[in-house]
Amino acid sequence: MSASPPSATAPAGAPTTGNRTFLAVLVNTAAANVTTSFLWFALTFWVYLETRSVLATGIVGGAYMLLLAVFAMFFGSLVDRHRKHRVMVFSGLVTLTAFLVAGALWLAFPEAALLDLGGPWFWLFAGVILAGAVVENMRNIALSTTVTLLVPVERHANANGLVGTVQGLAFVVTSVFSGLSVGFLGMGGTLAIAIALTLVALVHLLTIRIPEERPAAGAEPGPLVDVRGAIRAVRAAPGLFALLIFSTFNNLIGGVYMALMDPYGLELFDVQVWGVVLGVTATGFIIGGGLVARFGLGRNPIRTMLWLVIAMGALGAIFTLRDWWWLYVAGIWVYMALIPPVEAAEQTIIQKVVPFETQGRVFGFAAAFESAAAPVTSFLIAPIAEFAIIPYMRGGEGQAMWGWLVGDGASRGIALVFVFAGLFMVVAASLAFLTRSYRTLSRQYRTAEVNADVADGPSPVDDREASVHNAAAPPIADAAATTAASPARTADAATSTAHATPTALATPDDPRG
Repeated sequence: MSASPPSATAPAGAPTTGNRTFLAVLVNTAAANVTTSFLWFALTFWVYLETRSVLATGIVGGAYMLLLAVFAMFFGSLVDRHRKHRVMVFSGLVTLTAFLVAGALWLAFPEAALLDLGGPWFWLFAGVILAGAVVENMRNIALSTTVTLLVPVERHANANGLVGTVQGLAFVVTSVFSGLSVGFLGMGGTLAIAIALTLVALVHLLTIRIPEERPAAGAEPGPLVDVRGAIRAVRAAPGLFALLIFSTFNNLIGGVYMALMDPYGLELFDVQVWGVVLGVTATGFIIGGGLVARFGLGRNPIRTMLWLVIAMGALGAIFTLRDWWWLYVAGIWVYMALIPPVEAAEQTIIQKVVPFETQGRVFGFAAAFESAAAPVTSFLIAPIAEFAIIPYMRGGEGQAMWGWLVGDGASRGIALVFVFAGLFMVVAASLAFLTRSYRTLSRQYRTAEVNADVADGPSPVDDREASVHNAAAPPIADAAATTAASPARTADAATSTAHATPTALATPDDPRG
């Protein structure tokens, strides 16, 4: 960023006010994400517990990922065409309406009718909740652009680290309390809690003011899904398309872990213990995000990201070499701690090299491909592992060939898949260092100035108005220090709470996905 002085029209306190506004938006979005994930997890648990249908549970979970990928570019186009606060309010209203309709269906029909997989009411009930959950993800795209709008460019990585921290906290909360809520309150009580919390988050959002001029994209007609605009924005930053391809490829490998992590864990632990393990290891997600919030990503986030991906691949290759529970748990914890820095690096790069006016479309473009990548691999690897690799490793030929590497014990076939997936990730990230795209994008990140003044120049009127509504939020530097110090307390709380679920399903907020 250039060292030029701030504009004379920008008040001296603008960056601090922007930080406080961002933190207010972040807390509100975190509350909305927790509520939506809480209800969505609860729905999948309720469906499985009441029907014991893996097929129905799988369709519900798969539809969520599929629709998120389908609508991500539409959401990104809306974010670019409208003020971010208006997009968030719209998202909250649609989600609240969907949950209210689901509540009305719960009151109108007996539970047996809503659980009849052959009737229309189950699919309508699940579909309405699904629609509310998918639309709520529009807020996440808007949140990524508010980092550019409200936070000085040198603090983008720290702000993205805070985003990763609250996402990890959301996973801990939802994975633990969704099962407890369904077990003790039933689906009706869980739905009532979700409606109340969604309403509270929406009311709080209305008290926040985000200083932003009307987007130029909204002043002229354009397509609802601006694919061409997204592609032009990506191509305008040399090397960015290669970064998105690499991230999609990384998610393809991540689909292997999404498909096989639960089966392997359930070979080592009872289902109740496995739920607690997931809650405890998710604290790694919180700590990883907290470290980024405190220390950033270094001078070149692209280099940092590739080294972390190499570490993830190496870790994935060794954490199941023997069927030792402590090795698996430690590996998952470290793996989850590495995910927030990798995601924060990609967001920080986009926020630096892509003009603010087109970031919504770029984030939507990235989310569309990356959200679809992991489920594709998951659907492919699961049958291959079950019908080919696992039987092979149970036989004498497989043990003779690979026993020296993966030992003997439970699920050596899954362990072999993890080994090769991890090594493949290491090789791919290592080769990325040698590409022209890596060098081009690194140079582009060092020299880009397209958003240098975005967070520094809100109008004095908007700035004063925002400071009145958001004065209670602390600056990012203080919040980062607090966040970095707090995960240990969260870990203690998570270890004492059981995860009462029959299985764990990956969602976009799920670090395994």
